Amino acid sequence: MDEERNVTYITLSGFVQVEKYRYVYCVIIFTIYVLIIFCNCTIVSLIVIHRNLHEPMYIFIAALLINSVLFSTAIYPKLLIDFLSERQIISHPLCHFQYFIFYALGGSEFLLLAAMAYDRYVSICKPLQYPTIMRKTTISGFLLLSWLVPACQVAGSATLSANRKLCNFTLKGIFCNNSIHKLHCVTSRALSVYGVIVLLNIMFFPMLYIVFTYIKIFIISYQSCREARTKAAQTCLPHLLVLISFSLLCTYDIIILRLESDFPKTARFIMTLQVVLYHPLFNPIIYGLKMKEISKHIKRLFCQVK
Repeated sequence: MDEERNVTYITLSGFVQVEKYRYVYCVIIFTIYVLIIFCNCTIVSLIVIHRNLHEPMYIFIAALLINSVLFSTAIYPKLLIDFLSERQIISHPLCHFQYFIFYALGGSEFLLLAAMAYDRYVSICKPLQYPTIMRKTTISGFLLLSWLVPACQVAGSATLSANRKLCNFTLKGIFCNNSIHKLHCVTSRALSVYGVIVLLNIMFFPMLYIVFTYIKIFIISYQSCREARTKAAQTCLPHLLVLISFSLLCTYDIIILRLESDFPKTARFIMTLQVVLYHPLFNPIIYGLKMKEISKHIKRLFCQVK
């Protein structure tokens, strides 16, 4: 507690040998952060600039990539500050704000992928109705709900957690996630139940919907002509790869929380870094390589630069 300013600070104890490797960590994190911003913003810019990419599927991809940049910005600058600091600390309000951004944007990822699954279903299974169903108002509604629904639900969890009394001021992690609940003096049953409801709403149910939708798409495509099967594979595979990647990282986050005491510090540090390192860079690589139209524009862009 900083008595002069009446601010409570939480120590982040998940870092490993910061004094010895601080500059190595900084170079790695800074390089990856720059790559994330560059790769994601390049594809978003291409989607904005080129009219043939002003379709629902590409608009959702752009929203997903913007989500990745915001997600990384909530984590990476603070990590860089911590690696360069003598003490790895964060104020109590800022910790809950980071917690809110982390899970709100994580939930948005699943809802955006669910919107993309619906878009692919209408495009492949109901092509004649596609223009009337996927109108601008529909797309705007999906985007708004994808960001607002998780934000409102996670805000409730963050507010409940922030109002709980702390008896422990050392967080076993490198940023604020669900581990913050272990700092409370008394475990709140209401907070735990609410957390499960939020997890079901913004992760489990959207994931079930996505899997069910893609199964239906592949069944209908298999029964159709070869062209329909090719279209389904080309447009659905990147989304499924992104879903699998993000689902695995979310599982990591849950495992780290549940098995925290049984995990060696170094293993926990490596696993926690994996939650934030790969996925924001994985998205633009997958969409840049696997989406034919985006790939074309990227090749043209680099040919012009040369």
